[in-house]
Amino acid sequence: MSDPAVRTALERLGIPREGVLLVHSAFKAFAREGHDADTVVRTLVDYMEPGTLLLPTMSWRFVKPDKPVFDELQTPSNTGVLTEIFRAKYATRRSLHPTHSVAGCGRQVDELLGSHHLDETPCAWRSPFGLLAGRDGWVLMLGISMDCCTLIHHVEEMTAPDLYVRPVSERETYSCRDRQGGEVTVSLRRHLFLPRDYWQFQDLLASQGRFHVTMVDGIVCRAFRARDMVRVAADLLKKHPDAVIAKPGQRYRMM
Repeated sequence: MSDPAVRTALERLGIPREGVLLVHSAFKAFAREGHDADTVVRTLVDYMEPGTLLLPTMSWRFVKPDKPVFDELQTPSNTGVLTEIFRAKYATRRSLHPTHSVAGCGRQVDELLGSHHLDETPCAWRSPFGLLAGRDGWVLMLGISMDCCTLIHHVEEMTAPDLYVRPVSERETYSCRDRQGGEVTVSLRRHLFLPRDYWQFQDLLASQGRFHVTMVDGIVCRAFRARDMVRVAADLLKKHPDAVIAKPGQRYRMM
C-alpha cells in the first residue's frame, strides 16, 4: 500500500531512488489531512528500495546520565511517530549512539551507520550526518521546517566545536547495546543549548537554485543535497564561526 501524494512529492523533488535519503519528519499536519502514518513510511521505504533510506531516531529524552544505557532495538525514538514506526518495523540497522542515533535500511546502511559510536560529538565525521555528503546523500524535510536540520550540527562541530559543543570536562559516558547483544562504551559531549538560526541556509541554497520545495495537501516539503548544505554552512561558519547563533528578532529554535 502506498501514499500516492507522498510518492508524487518525492518524484517532484527529484530525489534519486538509487541514492541515499535522510528524512526528517513531522506527521501532525499529514494526520489532519487524512494520511496514514504506516502508509507514509511504507511509501518512503518502497520508493528508496533501490537505494538507502535513513531516519533520525534520536533518544535524548530517554537516555540521560541517570539512565545511561542505549539499546538498538528497545530504546524508543523521540523524533516523531514516523521515525518510531520505521525503527520498529522497517529498519535493518540503527547506529549506536545514546542521543542522535539514525535508523536505516538499504544497500549502504552498514557503511553509514556502523561507525557512529566512535566519535565523541553527536554529528562528527564518522556519524551518519558526517558521512552523508560524501555519499551524495539527500535530505528531505517532510512536513517539518529547517529548524530541525541536524546536518548543520555536523558543520558546527567541524568548524567551531568550542562554540557549539560542551567542553571535554563535561563529557558523559554511555553503554550502547546492539541488536546482537554486543555492547560498546560511547563518550559524549552534548550540543550546547543555544538559539540557532537555520533558516539562513535555506535562503542561501534557494538563491543558488539548489533548494527544492513541493506541497502535499498544503504541507510544505523541502529537499536538498547534503553536500550543498555542508558547503554553504561551512563557507559561512569559517568566516563567521558564530553565524548560526540567532540574533534578537531572528527566527530560531532552542537546540
